[in-house]
Amino acid sequence: MKMGSQERAAETQIIAIPLPYQGHLSPVLQLSNRLASKGLKVTLLVISKTQMTISPNNTSINVEFVSEDIEGNDEYFQKFLGTVSWKLPETVAKLTNSGYRVSCVLYDSLLPEVLEIAKKLGIGGAPLFTMSCFVSKIFETAYQGKLNVPIEKTPVLIDGLPPLDIFDLPSFLFDLVNYKTSLKFLRNQFMNISDADWVFFNTFDTLENEVLKLMESQCKITTVGPTIPSLYLDRRIENNKDYGLSLFKPEIESCKKWLDSRETRSVVYVSYGSITVMSEKQMEEIANGLKNSNYYFLWVVRESEVKTLPSNFMEETSEKGLVVSWCHQLEVMSYKSIGCFVTHCGWNSTIEALSLGVPMVGMPQWADQTTNAKFIADVWEVGVRVKIDDEERIVKEEEIERCIKEVMEGEKAKYIRMNSEKWKKLAKEAIDVGGTSDMNIQKFVTKMML
Repeated sequence: MKMGSQERAAETQIIAIPLPYQGHLSPVLQLSNRLASKGLKVTLLVISKTQMTISPNNTSINVEFVSEDIEGNDEYFQKFLGTVSWKLPETVAKLTNSGYRVSCVLYDSLLPEVLEIAKKLGIGGAPLFTMSCFVSKIFETAYQGKLNVPIEKTPVLIDGLPPLDIFDLPSFLFDLVNYKTSLKFLRNQFMNISDADWVFFNTFDTLENEVLKLMESQCKITTVGPTIPSLYLDRRIENNKDYGLSLFKPEIESCKKWLDSRETRSVVYVSYGSITVMSEKQMEEIANGLKNSNYYFLWVVRESEVKTLPSNFMEETSEKGLVVSWCHQLEVMSYKSIGCFVTHCGWNSTIEALSLGVPMVGMPQWADQTTNAKFIADVWEVGVRVKIDDEERIVKEEEIERCIKEVMEGEKAKYIRMNSEKWKKLAKEAIDVGGTSDMNIQKFVTKMML
């Protein structure tokens, strides 16, 4: 007797291996939710020193937490891969003995060695790039030896991208003093990419059309984004309203109550992610810029950073501002009272804002954030990018105030909002029924079930 597709799906497993950072874990977890909603079962292997709360929206996702004493230093990836080298075969054996067929390993693109382990086990491998396609194209060009690093001559010309100045590039390409080891791992994402069975990108076709076409000629690129919960896009996955992941305890009720009492597009939302560390001087400039802008603001300041705020700042701004230690970013940005998002421009935060149509003030700090900010301001035109003071190498309060006002009021703000709404519509179309990302995900699921 032939089994139906759902019965076959129940026997098929994939294993997902993310890096334990918010911007890497969230896309893997949400893609896993999408796959599970279409019939696949997923085992998520989370390898981290820190225990975190992960509650997937789908019962077809099983989470296995592996506690390892791994710190963020030069030996981080070697230690991480050392754990994967024994945990992955162990997990495959356990699932096989339980009657499942493990068909593929979904892994962070920064872990290309996982593909070699998977191939030895006789199963497929699929990296997920959690950076944009245009940033990946830059690192691929560096891997091919077509960029002289550190970059000294500008503009940098790369097929499919606009001309780039030094500080439009990822910081790993011009600051080798701090990021020499990081650059090695970012370039090595491409060392065996042609051997991968699938190559996933957290983006959608219309967002990066030209560079996607260029990269598709070299490897099997599959767009699967935006990888954000279904509630904010197509609403097709039941109960898929958040990532099911929390690195910190969010202040949910205080945020909701405060935002509910504000007028439409009257609030500036400020957040720099889970790992960005600001100097005390920079925190002072941000605080003064927010205060002087005279807009309502919701500012996420992690508990470890509260001491860097100017004295009496929260008391002085209590009528205009709310400072919280953490919040659910997507939920906050979905409120009508949010007028703009002041962000470090991490790719996950960027694609969330694009998907919700929220204008941005880009204040990049490191990594790919500088390049994302370039595209936010000059390519998609959904925000502005702050200028850094040449002497102090920080963003001054006057510049922060100017940028906030530029996206909140006047003719340019209207133009930015119009573009933001356009990309919101295109993001939804990509992941909805018949959209490019939706069809790509379905093709993968169908292939896994065969």
